[in-house]
Amino acid sequence: MVSSPEPPAARLPATAWAVLGILSFGAELTGYEVRKWVGHILRFFYWSPAMSQIYTELKRLETLRYAASRTVTAEDGRSRRLYRITEEGREALGGWAAGAPVEPPVLKHGPMLRVWLGHLATAGRLRHIVTEHRDAAQRLAAEAESSRETAAGDPAWAYPELVARWATRYHGMERDLAEQMLADLDALAASGRTAGPGPR
Repeated sequence: MVSSPEPPAARLPATAWAVLGILSFGAELTGYEVRKWVGHILRFFYWSPAMSQIYTELKRLETLRYAASRTVTAEDGRSRRLYRITEEGREALGGWAAGAPVEPPVLKHGPMLRVWLGHLATAGRLRHIVTEHRDAAQRLAAEAESSRETAAGDPAWAYPELVARWATRYHGMERDLAEQMLADLDALAASGRTAGPGPR
């Protein structure tokens, strides 16, 4: 028995669904405005794509008829392409959001990879790496809280506000974990167990 071909929607990457999700809030948006939405909340928990990736996903969604676009001319004479979600796209997005498998997030933690290779670095350099990471996490926590406050002012963004609240907590916890790692590095240095692995 020959199996039926997989529908195109099943092969969409999560980034395409994220772009379609931005359009699902109802406004017609340019690619640049989609990028601004990413910077508002999405980047705190998912990804921060290049403009080229956003336009790639918008074209893919338009090919599938999940999004539609039109060109308008601004007062300054420049043309802008505006994208909107279609009814077909809204139905597909709702189905994906409700039925996609819940997969564990993939953690690729650069600073911890560097600590893992700590036998190749100085103690001072490791502290510098972890301190930079701690400070970056603190900045992200503050930025996420600012986005949460903005989202809280619009009833249509009730769920994005919840995710921004989660992002504030998440990056705050990452900051606290970095602080603990600094204490762990100090304890390791004091113990004298800092020699790298020898030949086997």
